[in-house]
Amino acid sequence: MTLFHRSRRHDSDAHRKLYARFELAYTVVDFTAALLFVVGSVMFFSEAWQTTGTWLFLIGSLCFAAKPTLRLLREVRLYRMGDAQDLAERFED
Repeated sequence: MTLFHRSRRHDSDAHRKLYARFELAYTVVDFTAALLFVVGSVMFFSEAWQTTGTWLFLIGSLCFAAKPTLRLLREVRLYRMGDAQDLAERFED
């Protein structure tokens, strides 16, 4: 079983639920990052708001950095779910 293999998301109901939760989190993080960058960009038009805009860029960047972290966590959990099933099958034989 390899990481980042899309077919595993349909292995069981638990796999589908886990995949759906992580996709929702990924979408929320993606949307939040984009929103922070848009608002930060608008703030740069005013010198008084540039510091706040810079902070929004930083927070948005951290959100973008969270995206691959979420994907990796999801894949590790899916991998472990598959490994547990393989181990159980080995003990049945």
